[in-house]
Amino acid sequence: MYRYNRPLWQEPLFILIAINVVVWLIELSSPGLAANLGLFRPSFLSEPWTAVTSMFIHDPYGFTHILFNMIALYFFGTYLIQIVGERMMLAVYFIGGIIGSIFFWLLGPVNGLAYGASGAIFALGGALAVLRPQTKVFVFPIPAPLPLWVAVIGGALILSFIPGVAWQAHLGGLLTGMVFGYFVSKGRVRF
Repeated sequence: MYRYNRPLWQEPLFILIAINVVVWLIELSSPGLAANLGLFRPSFLSEPWTAVTSMFIHDPYGFTHILFNMIALYFFGTYLIQIVGERMMLAVYFIGGIIGSIFFWLLGPVNGLAYGASGAIFALGGALAVLRPQTKVFVFPIPAPLPLWVAVIGGALILSFIPGVAWQAHLGGLLTGMVFGYFVSKGRVRF
């Protein structure tokens, strides 16, 4: 397991998690924040910064959205840091999240609103699915370990059938991470 050498408040992964949680807590008292900082498909070209701000907004009425995203961010992020380092993990996270936002803009519902870190997190998972595909992971409620690539791609497929889930952002992040993982495995990406 990756050992943190600095206080947690100086670790980039924990800073990402803290920002997400703090913004979610602010949302509890300002529910309109999701509409203002989320990616609203019709206004995306006039508000392109929402490709980034939407990655820090979560459903203010749904604790499970932030909870599961932050658990996945912690585990995927920690594992990817071990393989490629902090800078590359952050690059995959932000580039994957932005490309996930662009996928939502291109493929999402006409008046769709997207928010959440899932596109960025699927980018981390996609990179790991290519770099360490046979790593065994447990996925609740399945009682047996699965290969990491099955868990990541299967999770993306299952989530795509849930109404209201921005599967387009998941797909964009996942593909970005997989491409990144491929180029890292071939030694073509270095930071």
